[in-house]
Amino acid sequence: MRVFVAGASGVLGWQLLPMLAAHGHQVVGMARHTSAEVGSNPNVELVTADALDASAVASAVRRAAPDAIVNLLTAIPADLNPRRMIKEFQLTNRLRTEGTRNLLTAASANGVRRVLAEGLAYAYDPEGSGPADEDQPLWRDPPRQFAPALKALIELEQQTREAGGLVLRVGHLYGPGTAFAPDGYFVRQIKARRVPLIRESSATFSFIHVEDAATAMLAALDRDVIGVLNVVDDAPVPIADWLPGLAALLGTTTSPSAAIGRPIGYRRLGSRFPQPASRRRQRQGPSRAQLATAVSILEAGIRARVSATYRGDR
Repeated sequence: MRVFVAGASGVLGWQLLPMLAAHGHQVVGMARHTSAEVGSNPNVELVTADALDASAVASAVRRAAPDAIVNLLTAIPADLNPRRMIKEFQLTNRLRTEGTRNLLTAASANGVRRVLAEGLAYAYDPEGSGPADEDQPLWRDPPRQFAPALKALIELEQQTREAGGLVLRVGHLYGPGTAFAPDGYFVRQIKARRVPLIRESSATFSFIHVEDAATAMLAALDRDVIGVLNVVDDAPVPIADWLPGLAALLGTTTSPSAAIGRPIGYRRLGSRFPQPASRRRQRQGPSRAQLATAVSILEAGIRARVSATYRGDR
C-alpha cells in the first residue's frame, strides 16, 4: 500500500514512518520543515508542504498518488503552558480543522481509499463513572482554556467520519519525544518540583507508548472500519498513584505549592477514562471487531511497557 503521512515529523510520525516501511508499505511523509530524523530513512520519501496551504497539499497528494492518508497534523509546543492553552493551541487547532479539510479534499480528488486521523482519548465528559467507550460524549462544558481545542477535535472527527475515515483516539502518549520522556516537559517540571499533587482528584489516566499508538495506526490501515476507536493501554491509573510514583522514580517529590499553580482542569482532566477497544469485541459489528482484535494483539506488549515504566526501565 502507498501511504501518505501528514505530520511526519511529529512524535507519532517518527514512530509510524519507519514502521510502515518495515512492513512493506511505500511511504511518503509530509512535513512543514525537513527533519533529519525522518529524512534519514532511505525507504521513506519526505516532501515539504504547509498543511494550511490547500494548493500545496493538493499538489503533494497528487504527486504521491497514495492509497491511504494518515493525518497526524499538530503543532503542540514542547513546553506547553496549560494556562496559555488558547494561544499555544491556535496553530494546532487550525491544522485539525483547515489542515484536515485540505487533506480530505485532496484525498477525494485523487481517489484515496483509506483515511486515518489521530484523535484524543482523554477528552470525554467527566460526568459519569467508569470507563467511557466511543459512544460517550466528549466534554460538554470544558474550561475556557480547553474549549477551542475541543471544538477543533470535534470538527476533525466530524470531517474524517463524513469522509468515510477512522479516528484513532489515543491515550496520553509516553516514550521518545513526548512530555513524559526523560527530557520531556512534564518530567522536567516534576524534577523542578513544579507539579502539584491534588490528592482529592478523581482523574484517571490511560497511557499508551508512542510505538504502540503507531502500531495501532498500522493495524487500522487495512481494516474496513470507520468512525472512532479508543487506542489506550488496559491499565488506567489514578493520578494520585502514578504521579507520586513517577516523582519517586525521578528521585524527587511533587509539590503542594508549585510555582505554576494548579493547571486549569487538572482536577478533573482524565476523570472519565477511555475503555480499550479490545474490551468490546463481543458487541461490535464484524469489521470493527476485527480491528479491535488486531489492536488487542498489542496488549501483551503494551502491558510489558507499562510494567517496565513503573519499574523505571522506560
